[in-house]
Amino acid sequence: MKFIAKKSITRLWMMFLLTALSLISASSLSFAAIPKIGDSYGGGIVFYVDVTGLHGLIVAKTNTAGHSEGKEEGVLNWYDANVAANAFVDGYGDWFLPNKEQLHQLYLNKNAVGGILDTYFWSSSENDDKNAWVEYFFNGKQVAGSKLNGSCVRAVRAF
Repeated sequence: MKFIAKKSITRLWMMFLLTALSLISASSLSFAAIPKIGDSYGGGIVFYVDVTGLHGLIVAKTNTAGHSEGKEEGVLNWYDANVAANAFVDGYGDWFLPNKEQLHQLYLNKNAVGGILDTYFWSSSENDDKNAWVEYFFNGKQVAGSKLNGSCVRAVRAF
């Protein structure tokens, strides 16, 4: 009788240990999958991760293609920039033009992202009915510019 009780307790402890080990393994796998700034992830490159590590922002790998009438390739007015940023890129259809705070976060991490020129980029933030905010990626200065002017576009998406 004592032998059967010892076997049952041993089995119970083995199941407990195996369950604990599997939970630890699953937990470490989920931590390994948390993207970091500069990682290629979700169709672009991570440039912001919140304090939980579970949410953040991804920037497209290249500037948005196309141009507004009378502008060179890759240069769009603010109205066209908003439309172009919503394109379907690398299998994802939830891209958008970043607001001025998100755009500044991209500027702060532009070296980790790589391939971003020192030029003006549109934000979705409006200053008034005729002007919207742009950021100069040479020095991080944000200015309100005419929505008819031309600037580049880097679409972003959230995860």
